[in-house]
Amino acid sequence: MLPDLVRHTHVLAIVGDILKVRASGIGFGDLAVIENWDGRTSLGQVIELEGDVVSLQVFSGGKGLSTRAKVRFLGHPMQVTYSPSILGRVFRGSGVPMDGGPNLNNEPVIPIGGPSVNPKMRVVPKKMIHTRVPMIDLFNCLVESQKIPIFSIAGEPYNRLLARIGIQADADIIVFGGLGLIFDDYYFFRSTFENEGSMGRTVMFVNQASDPIVERLLVPDMALKVAERFAVEEGKRVLVLLTDMTAYADALKEIGIAMEHVPSNRGYMGDLYTQLAQRYERACDFKGAGSVTILTVTTMPGDDVTHPVPDNTGYITEGQLYLHNGMIDPFGSLSRLKQQVIGHVTREDHSQVMNTMIRLYSGAKEAEKKQAMAFELSPFDNKLLKFGKLFVERFMDIRVSLSLDDALDLCWKTLRECFEADELLMKQSLVDKYFINKETVVSPLTEEVPS
Repeated sequence: MLPDLVRHTHVLAIVGDILKVRASGIGFGDLAVIENWDGRTSLGQVIELEGDVVSLQVFSGGKGLSTRAKVRFLGHPMQVTYSPSILGRVFRGSGVPMDGGPNLNNEPVIPIGGPSVNPKMRVVPKKMIHTRVPMIDLFNCLVESQKIPIFSIAGEPYNRLLARIGIQADADIIVFGGLGLIFDDYYFFRSTFENEGSMGRTVMFVNQASDPIVERLLVPDMALKVAERFAVEEGKRVLVLLTDMTAYADALKEIGIAMEHVPSNRGYMGDLYTQLAQRYERACDFKGAGSVTILTVTTMPGDDVTHPVPDNTGYITEGQLYLHNGMIDPFGSLSRLKQQVIGHVTREDHSQVMNTMIRLYSGAKEAEKKQAMAFELSPFDNKLLKFGKLFVERFMDIRVSLSLDDALDLCWKTLRECFEADELLMKQSLVDKYFINKETVVSPLTEEVPS
């Protein structure tokens, strides 16, 4: 570690928010205090080393900086406060509290980043996180230690969906990371967690759109490091919510351009896959401890799934949830780990109900096309149309809140209202048990999350 009194004054260049200084003995990722000639100070982080030329990303931006500035390296990378005291608190992307609460100066700090988990410490995922969102719990289960994005476009209610999952999920701790949020979105998440009584088990790291862009790159690392510690040291089941990872990738691109790196696909740097994978791979079910599950939002510019961010994300994660027209699309969504829990930790009829409901809803969409083109509809087509309408109202609306067992019962109720037993093409034993001999009175519960 370098002494605090060492100040480097040989500033070579200032390009945008990047300051280059000549120094030796510096580590990649180290923090530095930049003291401008007018007395202003700012924090910076080492983002590139080339011989004795050190490139620093200045947190507060390069505007007003002079080549007469002095740089004092702190000898350690970015750190984040970790203790049970951080639950219920809101932090900036710099790790500083922004909620007006008591200071945490005496609490222990831990460095962010570091390698992902040793594969020998990983457990095969076999547990489910219940979200009370039928389109997730019933059709694309969220499994502990899973990493899965919500693919969407600007204007869709993905933040409402993420907030609902945060307040309803049966995880022990929620770690929220906001990336480039406008103030309204930040306030929405914070007020929702507070009003729904979830803040006591939640810690928030928020980078707003007006904040320094380098802090946007630190938020996922802070959130994931804190989540990892809660899982390993406290044995907690931690759910990490990040929005929006496209803003994170755009920040990487902006810094790469400032560093004059050669861009790859659509201006993004060639290491985009590596940068995303390093964060997503922290999802883990730890042997003898807790788990970290990652659910993110990834917006697709122009609804283009081949855009570099969703394209690379799809190779890393175990499926995706597609949010289209305010609803989770059952055809575009996929959870590759759902087979680990369906029928094992869920009810015996889960698999058959899931497949039958999707098959019949697909038939309903085909019947809608026939109706739109004025073809003659069969009696079964009319049944499918009725079923399709009920399916959207009772399951696809993201405001619907149901436990998994209640959702399964509601599926059987919906099937009884639309079809005869011999039209279901399901196992006869399940039809006898749940369709013929059981009457249910379950109705979907719709709950409003403030918009």
